[in-house]
Amino acid sequence: DVPKVPDSRGDSDGPRRGSLCDGHCAAINNAQGDLGDLGCHLHRPRVPPATSTPSCCQQHSEEVCESCVVKTTLTAENAVEANKLSNNYKFGFKKWKSHVTERPWEDRSEIVKELYSDLNVIRGSGGSTVTCGNVLYLLLFGWWLSLLYILVAAVMFLTVMGAPYGQLCWDLAGYFLWPFGKVIQKVEVPKSHQVCEAGAGESSALLGGPTPLRWRPRCWVGTGSWRRASAVVWLCLGCPVLVLAHGLVCVTAWLLIVLIPVAKLSARATSRVLPLPPERVLIRRLRMTEVPLEGEVILCCYRAANPYYYKYAVDGINVFAVNLLPLVLVTLVLGYVDSPNHLTGSAVKFTLALLSIMPLSYYIGMAIASISAQSNFAVGAVVNATFGSITELTFYITALIKGSREGNRCYAEVVKSALTGTLVGCVLFVPGLCMVIGGIRHQEQRFNSRSAGVSSALLFLSVGGVFAPTLFSKVYGKLVCGECHNVTQNPLGHYLCHNCHFDLMDNNGTLYYSHVQPLVYTVSILLPAAYLVGLIFTLKTHTHIYDIHISDCHMPGHHHSAVVHWSRWRALLILLLSTLCMSACADLATEHISPILTNSTISQYFIGVTVLAMVPELPEIVNGIQFALQNNLSLSIEIGNCIAVQVCMLQIPILVLFTIFYPTNFTLLFSDLHVYASMFSVVLMNYIFMDGKCDYFQGTVLVMVYFILLAVYFFAPSPSGC
Repeated sequence: DVPKVPDSRGDSDGPRRGSLCDGHCAAINNAQGDLGDLGCHLHRPRVPPATSTPSCCQQHSEEVCESCVVKTTLTAENAVEANKLSNNYKFGFKKWKSHVTERPWEDRSEIVKELYSDLNVIRGSGGSTVTCGNVLYLLLFGWWLSLLYILVAAVMFLTVMGAPYGQLCWDLAGYFLWPFGKVIQKVEVPKSHQVCEAGAGESSALLGGPTPLRWRPRCWVGTGSWRRASAVVWLCLGCPVLVLAHGLVCVTAWLLIVLIPVAKLSARATSRVLPLPPERVLIRRLRMTEVPLEGEVILCCYRAANPYYYKYAVDGINVFAVNLLPLVLVTLVLGYVDSPNHLTGSAVKFTLALLSIMPLSYYIGMAIASISAQSNFAVGAVVNATFGSITELTFYITALIKGSREGNRCYAEVVKSALTGTLVGCVLFVPGLCMVIGGIRHQEQRFNSRSAGVSSALLFLSVGGVFAPTLFSKVYGKLVCGECHNVTQNPLGHYLCHNCHFDLMDNNGTLYYSHVQPLVYTVSILLPAAYLVGLIFTLKTHTHIYDIHISDCHMPGHHHSAVVHWSRWRALLILLLSTLCMSACADLATEHISPILTNSTISQYFIGVTVLAMVPELPEIVNGIQFALQNNLSLSIEIGNCIAVQVCMLQIPILVLFTIFYPTNFTLLFSDLHVYASMFSVVLMNYIFMDGKCDYFQGTVLVMVYFILLAVYFFAPSPSGC
């Protein structure tokens, strides 16, 4: 849903220095087909300096030419949206794809406009109404809903007083069996037909005012008391059953997402059709040559299914996040009310708690993006640094606390596996998957190798710092084995040993407490300091690396004022509530993970690096895929790099410092498998990103390597202590 590219020459503020360069850059990017972000246009010149500089300098000065080569121009509808787009390119800020402000209606595509229609617009014939989605409606809802209307009509006819409503239900039975290509109108009875026997001046029990007659060759017969009695019979016997049926259809169709038009159909029928008197409802089939009668159109549906409803949003919230929100409530109620596991077992509660983390991660991400877009740089940096990793840290800390209380070292090993899985997944799987999906649409994708180089350098530094205590312990530790057997029965022969590890507690733990532990604390202080230096380098002293320029040329029809979905206070409230619910879900997940760890035949390594590591990152993965589909691979890569850097430079130091105030079994000593997998992933990622361009083949390589590592973790034995 990308609006038309505005004419950059029409700047209402007059000519500015560099405006010619902006137009030249736009021409270069249009030739290369480099698309921009949703709701904006990112003009990123990728012509090599050797070829672009001479042609540029023939028309512009050297200063303007240099700006043209390196500048990235962002064009947004308003200042808030432009600030959000600029934050996407800042190191340490959460990358957010969706809009934080309402998009102007005139800039939406026809496909998106159809998603938000109220099913009350009559349009020309669009072909046959016999489609797969319409047939699916007939099989799922149409037949039994029509049958229910026939039964209600029979009941209304039997009551005699409800006969007019029985006729209405009979007509609606045929409509809801196949509503496509038909229209329901709210009609006004002509004055010539408003005289009826003894009932013209009475009031309607449902709508009030004079009761018009049904626009058919018949009218209501009886007094006002008779009509009120008929309405009471309808409200008591017929309407409640139909309202419940339409509510069930509405909820079911909404959860299926692609059938949201059916949900709108049922909701509109409940609120606009059923309360009307029968004589004001007209049901008719549309024909191409037929002119619609005068009257308000209540319902007019052509398609029951629309695959583009994955774009649908409610108050800026994606429909998937809206549908998963009740899952959070079910998880919390079921987890804390059914503590003895009478209704469900631990496996079900653990799965529900883990799935509930996904919508909460979405709400936290949108709240952070909304606050950052409406605030200055300092507030945005603090919010991103504070709440950017709150999802993962909440789960890790609750798991470590539970492991410390139970004296179970397995929880600490699972946390280490989840940390490693997040690092490996964000370095290999996230950018690899984005390259594959984006490469299907675009033959070759380019990205800002300079900004990616900054993240890669920090990633190298962070991985080296995180695994430094592990390497130190292997150099100076004493190798101790649990069981050793002489295979050759010769005292000088080979021995087969099991459960070998490096003992750091020799001589009353002198090596660990005097050397390893101080090294761990030193690394935990230096890594956040390096992260802070990276923020200052990329956001203050060397901002030209990201080449961000906010264009003040707004699109036609746009206004400078922005209508935000979430205000700062509302976003802050949602952020705090989502964090609180996240803590509760993390507590439930750690409470019910113990039976899975003890009874499962799968290695605890595999559970940690897959389920616990990647499920909270699913919203970020979706954002990366959407960026890649729009040929904006720079942000897709930055999403993975940013998460990986935060794991090493923020999350792990916070966990280490947390153990100072609350002693747990967590130590910054990883198994060999974690060390080798992480280092190999970082080296491979930097090798792929060297030239600043990629295709689906390189993405396939990253994804395949990730799956190979998963296979290694799957067949690996469980860690010691589990």
